[in-house]
Amino acid sequence: MIPIKNERELVVMRQACKITAAARALAGEMVRPGVTTKAIDKAVHDFIVAQGAKPSFLHYSGYPASACISVNDVVIHGIPDGYKLKEGDIVSVDVGACWKGFHGDCAATFACGRISPTAQKLIDVTKESFFEGLKFARQGYRISDISHAVQSHVEKNGFSVVRAFVGHGVGENLHEEPEVPNFGSPGRGPRLVKGMTLAIEPMVNVGGWEVRVLKDRWTTVTVDGSLAAHYENTVLITDGEPEILTVAEGL
Repeated sequence: MIPIKNERELVVMRQACKITAAARALAGEMVRPGVTTKAIDKAVHDFIVAQGAKPSFLHYSGYPASACISVNDVVIHGIPDGYKLKEGDIVSVDVGACWKGFHGDCAATFACGRISPTAQKLIDVTKESFFEGLKFARQGYRISDISHAVQSHVEKNGFSVVRAFVGHGVGENLHEEPEVPNFGSPGRGPRLVKGMTLAIEPMVNVGGWEVRVLKDRWTTVTVDGSLAAHYENTVLITDGEPEILTVAEGL
């Protein structure tokens, strides 16, 4: 069953999403050579707690950190540690915050210093593909209309979309129905209705779409070692234009 949020719930969820987006922005500002991924994670944790919220990811299914920080060929779920970022790295940061029982979820990939043209194109196309999908995040369309738009834009630009992991509903639970794949034919899946809140999150690889999970059971890398990028926002379906909830204005 897909949860539909009422106006009271959306007031709370908007605040959770503002905190989440501000944490993402803070992390992005810290991406520079010499900074450890663990230091970024601590800053994210401390910021979320200072806002009166809880880090959604911390201890979620045993995950040991407040942010997922994924560098270069790590697609998602990179565990922060003592790794010092280097010039030319690309760094995907995925964060979530829970405020008064509702979650926000968002991610972005950031350049560490000067990066290669291919890496920059990857970051740009990944973000663009989100906005291509967003065009179909409207009442009356189906989930796979979003999926198809994301895939089409990514593949048109010579990259591939990850298939083993998908977007999802988000609200009182970090992961809710429905799943939101980044690939597939249009016109399939649940029809979008006002009050749905979706985490739309393209995960894009320079090479093949295949990924594998490392022995820590979290860190997910490209099978061919190619670069990967990630971009995500929590989106509200309305009776008009979709509303991106993970914006940081007002904090």
